Amino acid sequence: MTTVLPDPAGFPDCPVCAYLVTGTARLCSDCAGRTLQPVADSRCPVCSQAVAPGRQCGNWLCALPEPERGFSRVDAVAVYSGALRNKIHRLKYDGAYGWAMIFGRLLVGWMESHPEQMRGVDHVVGNPTHPGRQPIQHIEAIMDAAYTEDVARTFPLSPPGTHRLIKQAETPRSANKSLDDKRAAAAAHAAALTWTGDTGDIKGGTILLVDDVFTSGAQLQHVALRLRASGAADVRGLVLARVPWSG
Repeated sequence: MTTVLPDPAGFPDCPVCAYLVTGTARLCSDCAGRTLQPVADSRCPVCSQAVAPGRQCGNWLCALPEPERGFSRVDAVAVYSGALRNKIHRLKYDGAYGWAMIFGRLLVGWMESHPEQMRGVDHVVGNPTHPGRQPIQHIEAIMDAAYTEDVARTFPLSPPGTHRLIKQAETPRSANKSLDDKRAAAAAHAAALTWTGDTGDIKGGTILLVDDVFTSGAQLQHVALRLRASGAADVRGLVLARVPWSG
């Protein structure tokens, strides 16, 4: 008698999926890819913003030389829209912890399916939040989940509770602020970060900096510049969702 396995429930019905506990990163990533809005095929090679063929990206950061921009490129699992946007909010602002596991799987699934982008990466670290952040340190929760989901230990993720990049002080948030205030908040955020342990292991290394969303890139720029000042040779970004940028 042949056993017929159930189909995955599909994102965002993950909580009722038959593979919620046993699903692999690749299974969940492939499943979510059927419903998430994909990043455009025609996109900026630096910030992944959709651009018409033959047109230049309107993001001012992308026109900067890499040493001034800080990061070499940023990739995204999907576009910040629909159910993905809603579930990021559920984790980030409501503390719906279960979504951290799903997002950890999506990140690891992306890494597994993009070996070229992962080649040469020495550290995969989250863009950290302050320990006092409420209702949850969502980036740390996602990174802990990603480590757990990387069952083969393929990627240089840190075990739960041993994050290499930490935030030591609370800083102003940038949501719903002017562009100048956002840039100031990004600079303050980066200044509050510390690389834990031996700083020698960052020198000459390639860092993959993980975050939940990417809009203009101001915060990623400041964090990347700080990591480069500590000796990193290359800083790349990977986010769950790329916010369509209006300029």
